Amino acid sequence: MNIRKADIKEFSEIRDIYASARKFMSENGNETQWKGGYPSDSLIKSDIERGYLYVCVDGEEIAGVFYFAKENDPTYEKIYDGAWLNRNEYAVIHRIAVAKQGRGVSAFCFDYCYNAFPNLKIDTHKNNIPMQKALAKNGFSLCGKIYLDNGEERIAYQKSKD
Repeated sequence: MNIRKADIKEFSEIRDIYASARKFMSENGNETQWKGGYPSDSLIKSDIERGYLYVCVDGEEIAGVFYFAKENDPTYEKIYDGAWLNRNEYAVIHRIAVAKQGRGVSAFCFDYCYNAFPNLKIDTHKNNIPMQKALAKNGFSLCGKIYLDNGEERIAYQKSKD
């Protein structure tokens, strides 16, 4: 497997992976996390244009997709029922989705991000048990809760060398 920045020519395939991920979440007790077609086509295109959307390629196939950027996420400024491991500069991972479960794609993506910037923050829905398990398995620490701009609660994780 290898990871590189997504290309706008891959938009349809990326959109299909996100649609498949929404279906998987819905079938596994998480009907609400990406409801309403999230991420939208315009968000996917913006992520690609800004150079923050990455694909994990296995042979000729896109096996996964994720947003990765060294940036401050405003929703991470306040954390409840816990604390971040540190307040150092960090990178975020958002909107990670894999084409097929059980191939180690998410672990490969997490490793790529951690090697690029060893202080990562990520969040997920309380009903997204598969993602919570993947985060724990890949060395992320449960830090508390954050709230999105729309008021929805998310479970926050961090993985850091420090």
